[in-house]
Amino acid sequence: MGDVRSLHVPDGLEGERVDSALSRLFGLSRGSAADIIAAGDVLLDGAAVATKSERLHAGAWLEVTLPPPPAPPAPVAEPVPGMAVLYEDDDIVVVNKPIGVAAHPTTGWTGPTVLGGLLGAGHTIATSGASERQGIVHRLDANTTGAMVVAKSEAAYSRLKRAFKERRVDKRYQALVQGHPDPFRGTVDAPIDRHPSGGGRFAVVAGGRPSVTHYDTVEAFRAATLLDIDLETGRTHQIRVHMAAIRHPCVGDLLYGADPTLSARLGLRRQWLHAARLGFEHPGSGEYVEFESPYPDDLAEALEIVQAES
Repeated sequence: MGDVRSLHVPDGLEGERVDSALSRLFGLSRGSAADIIAAGDVLLDGAAVATKSERLHAGAWLEVTLPPPPAPPAPVAEPVPGMAVLYEDDDIVVVNKPIGVAAHPTTGWTGPTVLGGLLGAGHTIATSGASERQGIVHRLDANTTGAMVVAKSEAAYSRLKRAFKERRVDKRYQALVQGHPDPFRGTVDAPIDRHPSGGGRFAVVAGGRPSVTHYDTVEAFRAATLLDIDLETGRTHQIRVHMAAIRHPCVGDLLYGADPTLSARLGLRRQWLHAARLGFEHPGSGEYVEFESPYPDDLAEALEIVQAES
């Protein structure tokens, strides 16, 4: 069954084509909107909309049946080159995630995943959670490198999920951002949701999910500043969005407004952002454990250039 949405046509959509209006209202592509209309799943004042070019009238009653999202693909068990294991026991495995690797399969992602890499290398993973993300208790962006923990036992999965939800996990990142944040130590407390224009971006949006990022300057250079970042919440693209919101985007992060000239000079093809440390209460022993991940080559080389230029 699809998701039925009903609403009065807003004044701002008076005279708008139906396919264009659906695109704006529900974040659909124009092609997807046209397919929904052709299937007879769009009603205007109780009557099926005949063509995608039909015009809307403000105040009319619009009913749209949105198709269910496609099921995410199953993980492909295949070793991931460059993904090192930092620690492993019967309950957890901590990996050093390389660039270009997603945490788990998602619709539209065809590249390697942490979950598939672990399964391909013969590691046992907890079966708790949705089939495409079993054992996954937190995620890193595909192009964000660093330490990531995966649950191997069912008990570890439950305890780690609870620890992340209750914010009892110390997630420390390092980010090289453009310019010099003022103050040099501070907190960004701003809600995040999907960017109104779509395109896979997120943004600070009124009414979005509460999001809090603490940052502290490690070292300031002429063109950029190295920050140590402590996440209080864990939203998608949180650090990237918050740094862009205070006008200091991560170096190399072209999606969020980074300077392409600086990115090219440093040889960066992705955001300078790394999950450097991860600490939590071990789900088996109860003891506090912490893991560190060294900078990968591309970030280390970019940092050396910035240091040399200062």
